Amino acid sequence: METTHIEHIGIAVKNLDESIKFYEHTFGLKCYAVEIVKDQKVRTAFFELGQTKIELLESTEANGPISKFIEKRGEGIHHIAYAVKNIQSALIKLQSEGIQLIDNQPRKGAEGLEIAFLHPKSTFGVLTELCEKKENE
Repeated sequence: METTHIEHIGIAVKNLDESIKFYEHTFGLKCYAVEIVKDQKVRTAFFELGQTKIELLESTEANGPISKFIEKRGEGIHHIAYAVKNIQSALIKLQSEGIQLIDNQPRKGAEGLEIAFLHPKSTFGVLTELCEKKENE
């Protein structure tokens, strides 16, 4: 698997608008995109910091994964996402090595990325996302 960089750090928040204001005011970052990802039941906001992004995640539904995460653990770091080349090959390789996958196949994520999650049971307690930006998009 060829990993190129940390694509983003996902942070679960209760209130996206308040959180955006905090990151802009406190760190001087600029939110460059807000997007709803319906199938993941989230509204996201993105900030660039060098080659890495910060992704804020607010649940759009009471039973969504981010709501459940916040209910159980509170606001905070939700996942770390790594940019990879050829996400499909990476998933096949990881599964063959006994890594527990949440997603057996890539799916569409925010910003048009192909994404797949690895189960925290196989990654020392860290929800891990793989991301691939398709060159033709």
